[in-house]
Amino acid sequence: MDTVNDKWLRVIGITLLFLMSVLGNGFHEQPLTGLILIRMLISLVSITVTWHVIRALIIYFRRRFFARHDTGKRLLLTFLAGSIASTVIIWLTSALRYLALHGNLDNFRDSGQMASITVNKMTIALNLYGFDFVQATTNFIFFQVIYETLFFARDSSQYQKRLKQAEVEKEKLRTANLQSQLDALKQQVNPHFLFNSLNVLDSLIEEDPKQARVFLDELSTVYRYLLRSNDQHLTELDSELAFIQSYYHLLKTRHGSGLTMNVNVDARYQTYRLPPLTLQLLVENAVKHNVVLPDQPLTISIQTDAQAQLQVRNNVQRKTVRVASTGVGLSNIWSKYQMLNLPQPTIREDEGQFVVTLPLVGATP
Repeated sequence: MDTVNDKWLRVIGITLLFLMSVLGNGFHEQPLTGLILIRMLISLVSITVTWHVIRALIIYFRRRFFARHDTGKRLLLTFLAGSIASTVIIWLTSALRYLALHGNLDNFRDSGQMASITVNKMTIALNLYGFDFVQATTNFIFFQVIYETLFFARDSSQYQKRLKQAEVEKEKLRTANLQSQLDALKQQVNPHFLFNSLNVLDSLIEEDPKQARVFLDELSTVYRYLLRSNDQHLTELDSELAFIQSYYHLLKTRHGSGLTMNVNVDARYQTYRLPPLTLQLLVENAVKHNVVLPDQPLTISIQTDAQAQLQVRNNVQRKTVRVASTGVGLSNIWSKYQMLNLPQPTIREDEGQFVVTLPLVGATP
């Protein structure tokens, strides 16, 4: 919170200030003597120490007074402490420079030139007991602007990172929530026709053992597919069609000539995908809500169109008695498509036909 990565800023800043000192004192125009080297070294040390001391004070007071309402107090204390530190450093630097020039400090106090301004013949000193107001204010503004800018840039970057992290966490949570909802939908697909299927199987065992064996094989195929479908969000159309044939065989055995299913699917769409058990839910929905009798046959058609869509249609002959519904059917299909971020299926009833159109997902490369 209170540190900032300013290593290269310090290196570059101290170097530039040192070069300005060299140029300002005219060291570059003088012969490179030992005295000049000592004065240049003193200047470099002074700049380096000043930078690091004021930097430390800025960070300290920022840590101590971090609340927004303490900003004024923080800036004032930083100015005062930085000014005192700068004055001490300047005084020591001047003493070292004087010592290098004269070899002693006998007249050091009188050697400094007092900064002042004159207004209407009135001279106002800008130095007080060695405290240079101009130097103190310049240092404060210079360093405070630099580090406030750095802290602002760092805080903005961290805020953006936290915001991005929050978005990532939010997306993970949303995905996990959708996954749990999708898993719940999968668990809802627990075909209630099992009891009826077992009754059919029981009667077939006595009447037609061979047909009973075929029926049992198809029932096993259906339940293997049901169990496997819980492990995937999408399945290939050819797998879904193979399953629906087994499922249709169970229904056909129960309803006889009262039920017919026609499949006309273009071979190029066999590897396209859709949510598993979608066809089972649509076929089950058609059988559940319509009359299925030999003299009133129910015909279910499954076909594709040129837009890579799968259409499931049946003739409408609704039962006169209201059928109890678990709410799994069509709403389950719509929910699956929505959670998988797929285009929504459409439904229409036209000229005695109930038609559900399902978008297919392109084959994986």
